[in-house]
Amino acid sequence: MNFVSSEMLPLLLALISGVLMAVQGSLNTGLSKAIGLLEATFIVHFTGTVLVMILLFLFSMGKGNWNAWQAAPWYSWLGGVVGVAIIYLVAASIPQVGVANATTAIIVGQVLTAILIDHFGGFGLDRVACSPQQIGGLILLAVGARLLLK
Repeated sequence: MNFVSSEMLPLLLALISGVLMAVQGSLNTGLSKAIGLLEATFIVHFTGTVLVMILLFLFSMGKGNWNAWQAAPWYSWLGGVVGVAIIYLVAASIPQVGVANATTAIIVGQVLTAILIDHFGGFGLDRVACSPQQIGGLILLAVGARLLLK
């Protein structure tokens, strides 16, 4: 019996990542309260790097091609820098506004940016034209965020 269709699986995975983002933000905030914000950002990336190294080199879980590193556009190498900014900013915002409010603002920012990236085919991705339904959904999301932030 198939509980999740092949069309729903990517959405389920995205939902799980959203759950993990809220948990991660909370964990990082707790760590930053104990040792400092920039120090916590370092620890988060260090422990993540150790885990990925174990998965890649000890368990040989990588399926990529290390030799193709030059094929990646220059801007694709900035993901780690953006990740540092994300972890730092999330951990900085949660103590000020709470997990729910910070997550709400994050989601609005993510959806707005995602619509723009899709519409313009940013970062070499295929263009996906912005629809009136997406604009309406974004407006409703913003209104809902405003209600959640009250």
